[in-house]
Amino acid sequence: MEHSIQNVVRKYPESDKRQVALDRADELKSQIKDYLQESKNIPTGLMLEQTFHERKRQILNYFGAAEDDWNSWQWQLRNRISDVEVLKKLLHLTGEDAGQIEMVSKKFRWSVSPYYLSLMETDNLMCPVRMQGIPSIQELQDIWGKDDPMAEEFTSPAPRITRRYADRLIINVTNQCAMFCRHCQRRRNIGEVDRPAPLEEIKAAIEYIRKNPEIRDVLITGGDPLTLSDGWLDWILSELDAIPHVEIKRIGTRTPVTMPQRITQELCDMLERHHPLYLNTHFNHPKEVTAEAMKATRMLAKAGIPLGNQAVLLKGINNNPHVMKKLNHELLKIHVRPYYIFHAKPVKGTTHFVTTIQEGLEIMENLRGYTSGLAIPQYIINAPGGAGKTPLLPQYLISMGKDYAMIRTWEGKVFRCSNGI
Repeated sequence: MEHSIQNVVRKYPESDKRQVALDRADELKSQIKDYLQESKNIPTGLMLEQTFHERKRQILNYFGAAEDDWNSWQWQLRNRISDVEVLKKLLHLTGEDAGQIEMVSKKFRWSVSPYYLSLMETDNLMCPVRMQGIPSIQELQDIWGKDDPMAEEFTSPAPRITRRYADRLIINVTNQCAMFCRHCQRRRNIGEVDRPAPLEEIKAAIEYIRKNPEIRDVLITGGDPLTLSDGWLDWILSELDAIPHVEIKRIGTRTPVTMPQRITQELCDMLERHHPLYLNTHFNHPKEVTAEAMKATRMLAKAGIPLGNQAVLLKGINNNPHVMKKLNHELLKIHVRPYYIFHAKPVKGTTHFVTTIQEGLEIMENLRGYTSGLAIPQYIINAPGGAGKTPLLPQYLISMGKDYAMIRTWEGKVFRCSNGI
């Protein structure tokens, strides 16, 4: 039914306006009732703090380590679990489970930090954290994924550079991560050995940026750049600071999620010297928003670094409107602004996570109007072949004429609006 703004405003006498407001409030309460009910059953990392603490104690006991070890990012990195025999002692695995992980590991590398392992349910194969960190036989059953669906090898005009847009680019500084996510878009680069980019290749990348004055925005990524030392990162950022046309730097990292111990005061003090600097991270489920992650993000925020989140829409993990909304609410509590929801790319070995586009649009339908704008990221699909990020939205503009536009609101009401004065 078509509405007009004038009718909505004027159809009630002045004396009835309060009652109209009360009726509307009741209507709004009914619209959020289902989320309030469902959200009680969605586990969050902050709710599960005691459970995670017990798991931490078990893992520390296995390694014969202490609390100070746990809080050391170097210890976390050195003790990543990448052996099935070790995993069997820390996570419930059947013989079949262990055999399948061994089979997958012959083709795709895996590794998980002790911290991230502590967030996994020990006996639930469908735990959304476990699914992101532990290999699945489905990785070997993928018949339509591609090694490089983004065609990054054709968008690299200099060593370590990926350039798809006019004014910005990526520097890939390492293949190392605190955990090799099972949905990783660059698993082709992981290899079998951790290798930071050689100095000469980083210098060549920086020289390319220096010679191209239209580049105003540089994203440092990998792998995970925060697996590099403070000194190495400081040098890269200083080199970029010295280029007059580079206006901002960004760091893409998952360490606040998979190894929050990396966010030290020393790191924050160093990063604070390189403003304007932004950091995007990668939480995918509310269980990942833990007390330790919150400590890390608050330290970064205190250093004046704006934080954004780039979630990936993953089947069985977050392809549910209530779960995604809960995630975004939890992120705002820890100073992280939901930035993107990426439609999963068809990367070889990961397509069991790929959802339909309709699922992504349904999530957006259940965010717009049903929660604050701060909690609404953009839903993005990467056009094939590296053609760039394309935002997708439910259809709110129905039609448009010279002097009018027909729009659909978040509630499905249709209005005719003036197009101009």
